[in-house]
Amino acid sequence: MEIVVAGRHTEVLPKYRAHVEQKLAKVEQLAPRAQRIDVVVSHETNPRQAGSSERVELTVVDRGPVIRAEACADDRYAALDLALGKLLERLRRTRDRRKDHRNHTPIAPVDVRPPEPEPEASAPLDPDAAVETTLGDSPVVIREKVHQAQPMTVDDALYEMELVGHDFFLFIDAETAQPSVAYRRRGWSYGVIKLDAAVVGTPLAAVSG
Repeated sequence: MEIVVAGRHTEVLPKYRAHVEQKLAKVEQLAPRAQRIDVVVSHETNPRQAGSSERVELTVVDRGPVIRAEACADDRYAALDLALGKLLERLRRTRDRRKDHRNHTPIAPVDVRPPEPEPEASAPLDPDAAVETTLGDSPVVIREKVHQAQPMTVDDALYEMELVGHDFFLFIDAETAQPSVAYRRRGWSYGVIKLDAAVVGTPLAAVSG
């Protein structure tokens, strides 16, 4: 399993890289099929955020869903410990979910037709591949990312949202084929917003009128 450590607006010393590799050895026990772990260390220079100036982001690139965790602290070693704790918990949840699905797999009828050739597996997208643009002459920076979208159920969307640690998740509903957003409310309460395909592409004036 490859471990890639990068610094964003900061230098990462060899001593810290070795510490990261030693800590992340635990990941392989829960994710033996993981191909790569991306580690991004960033530093916030604003003195008002001294208590959370060091941020560590961990991303496990596997054949399944991307699993992420991040944490901030006043020390990058502490931030790594916090992020790793979140990551291991999400990896355990993934492992338990896979076991549960295997134990409840229904018996499918026998298909006597010759199997169709499987499509070639596409390379996973780099979760940090993004394009940043500035809004005119203002200091506003817009960060855009493009992800592959496989249709999924609401349950699967909520599951993947938890794995990446976000408060929302954009997906295509497998039942309705509608672009949808799942979002966190309070506690274990979630919401889902769906776009009506009938108005997609309709001029804004016609929709608002």
